[in-house]
Amino acid sequence: MNSDKTSFNYSYYPGCSLHASAGEYDLSTRELFKALNIGLTEVPDWFCCGATPAHNVDELLSLSLCAKNLELAEQVEGDLAVACAACFSRLKTTQHVLLENDAKRKQVEKAIDAPIKLDSKVKHLLDILARDFGLERLADYVKKPLKGLKVACYYGCLLTRPTDVPNLDCTEAPTIMERVIEAVGAESVSWTHRLECCGANFTLSRPGVVIQLTNAILDSAKAAGADCIMVGCPLCHGNLDIRQKEIEGVYNSDYNLPVFYLTQLVGLSVGLAAEKLGLDAMIVSPVPLLKEKGLL
Repeated sequence: MNSDKTSFNYSYYPGCSLHASAGEYDLSTRELFKALNIGLTEVPDWFCCGATPAHNVDELLSLSLCAKNLELAEQVEGDLAVACAACFSRLKTTQHVLLENDAKRKQVEKAIDAPIKLDSKVKHLLDILARDFGLERLADYVKKPLKGLKVACYYGCLLTRPTDVPNLDCTEAPTIMERVIEAVGAESVSWTHRLECCGANFTLSRPGVVIQLTNAILDSAKAAGADCIMVGCPLCHGNLDIRQKEIEGVYNSDYNLPVFYLTQLVGLSVGLAAEKLGLDAMIVSPVPLLKEKGLL
């Protein structure tokens, strides 16, 4: 057991998906951070940030939803930890827009009936693991190195774009996901579609577009020799995991690529049991792969 008792404490905004269809992301986040001695305190009375449709319907509503959640987060000690890439994007976008536009800021403050502090830090889990906690410290916690596991790190649209908003990593050539997964012993593969859109916003309205886009992502990962895909977004996870069998039928292909949340793979490496990572919730079962690699 690692003896490092360094204290890191964050407020935590899980978002709607992690309390519903992506419950395993929430579970594995909490269990991983507990194992790493990182404190997470859920934002009291948080509510939906409006991702992904609100900003396409009403800008004031969209900004106000996020601004109110940011205000609620101020009640808790520490920077704001966010797991969902879509929530991360909307919260960071709100900070950016209101810092740049004083008129909109005043409108939003009137709408939520509260002043807004825009200097609080909103951090995706990747940022916390790679920079705050640190890769060397993370490697020190590893009990079961993910040796021999080839991982396709999938960023999608929102983790690093647009250029002036997330500030998570280089917009066009990010490496933060690869650095995190390599710190726990896995091998990241080089592939063409790690920044391509999966069509998440069209999941219900234009499923044909989603199937086409997602097939291209799966095909690229498979061609690169990946054993699995790692994501930091429940919307991307839904398209790549839940739709995978449907896509295989449409394109007469056989991908069989488990799609992990980053906290599931890192959690596995620090010795967490499968039931604490929600592996049984994955549609494409990871069990055969993990047993083959001696990881389960």
